[in-house]
Amino acid sequence: PSSAAVADGNDGADEDGNAMRALTDYVALDCEMVGVGEDAVESALARVAIVNAKGDVLMDEYVRPVERVTDFRTQFSGILPVHIKHARSFADVQADVAKILKNRIVVGHSLDNDFEALKLQHPFALRRDTATYRPLQRKPGKPHSLRYLTKQQLGTDIQGAEHDPVEDARAAFLVYYSVRKRWEARIAQALGRRRT
Repeated sequence: PSSAAVADGNDGADEDGNAMRALTDYVALDCEMVGVGEDAVESALARVAIVNAKGDVLMDEYVRPVERVTDFRTQFSGILPVHIKHARSFADVQADVAKILKNRIVVGHSLDNDFEALKLQHPFALRRDTATYRPLQRKPGKPHSLRYLTKQQLGTDIQGAEHDPVEDARAAFLVYYSVRKRWEARIAQALGRRRT
């Protein structure tokens, strides 16, 4: 994975002449974490992926955690020591992610976990979290897995082995699109009630 040069918001080419992916008003985000600290109970960002509304990869970047990794969680994360050995620093990746997400609607699954790993805040009104949208939950406060939602809503299988954050970001977008009209109508209705 490598980062597409989109953080500055240009849609042309980077200094090496590589075509850059277009930023869209909606982007999807997914992160993979590794375990840090004693007993690897704490999580640290190890990979982040962002795709635009067309599913084009804006960023797919391994991250060198600040803390010492005590569990790579490879069976779930797909992260190996070699992936983060020469990866970019957390601070650099965090800054690029913040630029891409600024003032955009972010789609994802369990976005609170991703924003916590990124140590970033993002306005609730600009989040579309498929884990917290009530019509997609098993019961209030009990989300389905993204894998289940993708199968249920789209008839598609994902996450055959390890999680791939690009695949998961694209899947979250597709799940969102499957209920977008209803979801956005609810938001518009809620905003209308607040204004009156």
